[in-house]
Amino acid sequence: MWITCCEAIESGAAHINPCLCGAPETQMAMARIEADISRRQFLGGSAAVIGMFAGFGLAPHEVRAQTPGRPTLLTNLRFFDGTTLAMQTGRDILVADGQIVALPAAGTGPEDADVIDCGGRAVTPGLIDCHWHATLVSVSQIAALTQDIAFIHLVAGQEAGATLMRGFTTVRDTGGPAFGLKMAIDRGVVTGPRIYPSGAMLSQTSGHGDFRLLSALPRTDGDLDYTERTGVAAIADGRDEVIRRTREQLMKGASQIKIMAGGGVSSLYDPLDTAQYFLEEMEAAVQAAADWGTYVCAHVYTSEGIQRALRAGVKSIEHGQLADTETIRMMREEGAWWSIQPFLADDDANPRTDPIQRAKQLEVAEGTVRAFEEGRAEGVNMAFGTDILMNPGGSRSQGRQLAKLTRFMSPLEVLKLATGNAGDLLALSGPRAPYPGRLGVIAEGALADILVWDGDPETDLGFLDDPTNTLRLVMKGGRVFKEQLA
Repeated sequence: MWITCCEAIESGAAHINPCLCGAPETQMAMARIEADISRRQFLGGSAAVIGMFAGFGLAPHEVRAQTPGRPTLLTNLRFFDGTTLAMQTGRDILVADGQIVALPAAGTGPEDADVIDCGGRAVTPGLIDCHWHATLVSVSQIAALTQDIAFIHLVAGQEAGATLMRGFTTVRDTGGPAFGLKMAIDRGVVTGPRIYPSGAMLSQTSGHGDFRLLSALPRTDGDLDYTERTGVAAIADGRDEVIRRTREQLMKGASQIKIMAGGGVSSLYDPLDTAQYFLEEMEAAVQAAADWGTYVCAHVYTSEGIQRALRAGVKSIEHGQLADTETIRMMREEGAWWSIQPFLADDDANPRTDPIQRAKQLEVAEGTVRAFEEGRAEGVNMAFGTDILMNPGGSRSQGRQLAKLTRFMSPLEVLKLATGNAGDLLALSGPRAPYPGRLGVIAEGALADILVWDGDPETDLGFLDDPTNTLRLVMKGGRVFKEQLA
């Protein structure tokens, strides 16, 4: 029976992980889920966690019932397509089978379509956060490193729904145990964005992903830290161990691999200026990922670490705020992506009270302005991310953090970082991309992730500050999860 169940999951036939599916408790839980009762509680593997998601009110609610076999036509709108730096008019958007199938001239769409009148409002592609931690965003650092993992997952399930309601229809998860959450969202058990998961962050001993206290040293071979056992991080030293841990994440379903190539802010024991992972260790991760048709992204701030990562074949630099001009030009010449965040040490920054962490945070903030200005001037491929991490309540700033980039570029250029550009970065996953179809654009053949806003994206992105009041429609894959267009 176990083999049959696994085959059902992999083929997409099962809506949840049916471990122990023959057990009476599981059969009862299935019936309860189907009946959509308000509270469910049962024990038994992953099915128990998914049941608890539903019991806490996290089951999805589709606002507009779709008429089987009929397309949906969005009319009376002006739209940003994710690539062209202008708002466009005179077109409607036709959606069927989860995709945008056409952009017909206004008023010429099929008569049998279900019509959504956008009231002349602005339409954009669904937003994409290219540096997100779906399971670590809304819990404190102490909770993430010590609390029962089931609690962490339940908080993540609740946050996933809020993320979607802020207009972020896709996130690239750059480290953490997000595979179960992704499955629950994709199977319709909870509401949330599409997830491109990296799985556990790969770190050397003493690296940015080594969350152990000094009292845990020395490490005994085979002895795993709590964060390793729960899939937050994987400590891997040497070529062979890096290959093993990379392949484990790929086996779990990683769409890309995340390595720690330098020091970080949230950790206590790896100075910001350190270079992490030897070149041959990085090359091992890159080769193992390439064998699966995908790529490696690297957490790193400094020029030395960035250059080493680029020489190893890393395709996406995460952060990089301390890069010098030579390094920025190297990123451009290598065709790498700069996944960059507005780390400005302002009210939206991840809270840091330890003086060591705070000093590192301020150093990064000093480099952020120059990084945005010079990266744009040099023509580096740039995509938006937030890296809101271990910051309860901080996720509410997600849209505002995108809007503040208008200090560096025009509003539509900012939106492009979180739509068309971000979609191109996601496409690096190749055959490991978990969703077939183009993301981040309003174009024929693209996935139907569409937002309708109050406000004018061509002149101001202030409407992103409070999506609760300004986001009028959320469509993901052709399904409407929010509609307030009256």
